[in-house]
Amino acid sequence: MERSSSTERFQPFTSVTNGIGLEMAPDIYCFTVQIVNVVFYGIAGKGNDWVLIDAGMPKSASMIKKEAEKRFGEGNPPKAIILTHAHFDHIGALIDLLEVWDVPVYAHSLELPYITGQKNYPKPDTSVEGGMVAKMSFMFPNEAIDIGTKAHALSDDHTIPFMPDWKWIHTPGHSEGHISMFRNEDHAMIVGDAFVTVKQDELYKVFTQEKEVNGPPRYLTPDWETSEQSVNILKALNPKIAVTGHGVPGEGHWLADGLEKLVSDFNSIAVPEYGKFVDDQLH
Repeated sequence: MERSSSTERFQPFTSVTNGIGLEMAPDIYCFTVQIVNVVFYGIAGKGNDWVLIDAGMPKSASMIKKEAEKRFGEGNPPKAIILTHAHFDHIGALIDLLEVWDVPVYAHSLELPYITGQKNYPKPDTSVEGGMVAKMSFMFPNEAIDIGTKAHALSDDHTIPFMPDWKWIHTPGHSEGHISMFRNEDHAMIVGDAFVTVKQDELYKVFTQEKEVNGPPRYLTPDWETSEQSVNILKALNPKIAVTGHGVPGEGHWLADGLEKLVSDFNSIAVPEYGKFVDDQLH
């Protein structure tokens, strides 16, 4: 495995929910690492099988491992790690975790180049319309990491390893191989950054975790037209629970109303008035 020094650099951002976990269903546990959520999928209990979804911020491996041991017992690694996408705040602890847990990592085939050292993401857009986090996004790394043979493509049949009742949905826009996950039984969703429940470009709202359904982070979303299509797909599935990559999980009428508003007013709520990715699509 090959590291990237910039990808592994500690990022000095936090929120009031840092280190707090929320059980949204008996087998869905959302845990906040600074400003991003990881998900532990599995029924809590020593020795129970489980899956980790996303791998948090750089330098957070010990925090994630400690929480996993509290929920599933020591010496009980996940069966796999599933990535919604491979931006730095979703793979920050991945290499460190893989040095402790010898497990496979699954992502959409279009995301594999970013975790096998073949391709870097576009640099964050510090010029985009938005708050202080957008202006500070030059600090966010865009370089690929390389986890070698531990990287595997998700199956074309949309099944998810070790998550038998779930299907993955291709929800590009924020990244080309971004996925969300859906369980029809209870209409639960794990959506990564396809949409979020906080205005992620504003520093104060990120810190306080002020709750609102919003589009993906502006400074790292290169394709707004496709992003809107992805949000429409997710809304049409009528989710009852949604664990997002950023912000407090949403559920019930609050989630339904927020998604309805986001879909109907996507251009005014989510899409920035200016920025290099917006300008690229206009020309």
